[in-house]
Amino acid sequence: MTPEDREGPSEDSPAASPSRRSIRSFVIRGGRQTVAQERAMAELWPRYGVEFSAQPVDLDQTFGRQAPRMLEIGFGAGEALLAFAQAHPELDCIGVEVHKPGVGHLLLGAEHAGLKNLRVICHDAVEVLQQQLPPGAIQLIHIFFPDPWHKKRHHKRRLIQPELVELLARVLATGGKLRLATDWEHYALQMREVIDASTSFINDAPDTGFVERNEERPLTRFERRGHRLGHGVWDLSYTRVGSPSQ
Repeated sequence: MTPEDREGPSEDSPAASPSRRSIRSFVIRGGRQTVAQERAMAELWPRYGVEFSAQPVDLDQTFGRQAPRMLEIGFGAGEALLAFAQAHPELDCIGVEVHKPGVGHLLLGAEHAGLKNLRVICHDAVEVLQQQLPPGAIQLIHIFFPDPWHKKRHHKRRLIQPELVELLARVLATGGKLRLATDWEHYALQMREVIDASTSFINDAPDTGFVERNEERPLTRFERRGHRLGHGVWDLSYTRVGSPSQ
């Protein structure tokens, strides 16, 4: 399966600092926005969009309330994020995605559902984690079906790397959850190895390393197609330990 076929995260691979960039794990593809998606970006972005800023954002002001927050990195077409936001009006939900057709698709869904607890950032997730989100501001992070970069020479482009894991730990509150899923076994094993090595996280399934699919992760169009093709899916869940740092 090519990167163009995937719905999952397509973000930058981690960088040591905002001014020093490493190899990108995403490619800005030439997919065209539909007329409706273009309208969504023009008309709905002011309601749901949050422009990137190199300064920490005031999330209470952004959402107009104080509430627990979840973050989905690389939401693709936005199916999982939309369903989660609808099911949890008590949570403020933030999606980060670089591809505008997917952003437009999500905005249309948010308008149709009348959501008030959803905001979208269309920017490199690494910089968002480094600069825009305050330490400990998030209680739950979802990363579902990131591009596996199948070829061995491309594994360095995979999103889940030690540096990225520590950026996730920076914004995740103590006791918060990190949930991941992939349909590529080799990547699942790498995810487990990398995150298990971090002192900031504890695997919620220490015996097997993997958990059953959480019911709050809906079966997306992409995953249903994978099931028809006989693909396996591996879910991981971690708890944040220790205290977030600046």
